[in-house]
Amino acid sequence: QVQLVESGGGLVQAGDSLRLSCAASGRTFSSYTMGWFRQAPGKEREFVAAISWSGVRTYYEDSVKGRFTISRDNGKKAVYLQMDSLKPEDTAVYYCAAATRGWSTSTDYDYWGQGTQVTVSS
Repeated sequence: QVQLVESGGGLVQAGDSLRLSCAASGRTFSSYTMGWFRQAPGKEREFVAAISWSGVRTYYEDSVKGRFTISRDNGKKAVYLQMDSLKPEDTAVYYCAAATRGWSTSTDYDYWGQGTQVTVSS
């Protein structure tokens, strides 16, 4: 069992940066692939980024490649999403999730946080 709590969202201008954090509780955090998803109003939840349990492998949705960086600290039971060069189309609720299998679709993930709002103004 893993509980996830996101933080770090907010209102920023286009071109700014934000760093989202996800704090996990549970004894087996280091065994999970961790991912970030987002959901904009009226749209389906979409994959943003994922990182393997070791941190060696990372995966990104095409529109965020080169702008977002996912990382994790297993000792602190935390995963991060550094978001640079933000665009208005990045506006969404961002969710942290933990997976025991797969990484690219929401059905791969077993545990979810409550989400944090990111709003990017033009």
